[in-house]
Amino acid sequence: MKNISTIILLLTCSMAALAQDFDKNIASAKSAYGSGDLENTRFALEQALHELDITIGKEILKQLPTKLGASNYNEKDDNVTGGSGMAAGLFVHRSYGEQGTGSIDVINNSPMINSINAILAIPFIGNSGDGSQKVVKIQGYKAVLNRNENETTGKTGYTLQIPMNNTLFTIEMDDTNENEIQSLANAIPLNKIAQMAQ
Repeated sequence: MKNISTIILLLTCSMAALAQDFDKNIASAKSAYGSGDLENTRFALEQALHELDITIGKEILKQLPTKLGASNYNEKDDNVTGGSGMAAGLFVHRSYGEQGTGSIDVINNSPMINSINAILAIPFIGNSGDGSQKVVKIQGYKAVLNRNENETTGKTGYTLQIPMNNTLFTIEMDDTNENEIQSLANAIPLNKIAQMAQ
């Protein structure tokens, strides 16, 4: 029970600048905890953590580029959700280009992390014989690079998935080459994003 009080105190002290909903949820958690209502204490804390995830997600969006190759980002499509207490946590999405020619996703506690790490751990699985999938290194992180052929347009796109501890960073681009997508990924502050998403 002391741990719950400590968590409430830490959240209260360190997040004084968060929205009123956060403060309201912390007050509800304290009140419920004081009356012995642990179910509502948990619910209020989960709501507060949800608000915290959204605030962190907005800070991560500030770290993402406003251009991906020649495509500008679609500000109205920026999306941040928090899922504390669920299987997946923080989710950040930014799209680029009028036709959605590129995107960046940051997913904390992604269910795909284990699959990507398994691919990275076994070299003969990570590097396909036809070159459509390969293991690359981006800023010291091992990553999986997949080539995507669009049969309709004849253009080649790439998906780069970078597991960073428990966070999956994914960048997708249509009509690009592997050097361009890797250069763009190398220009993004991945370490800072990984620290924020933890």
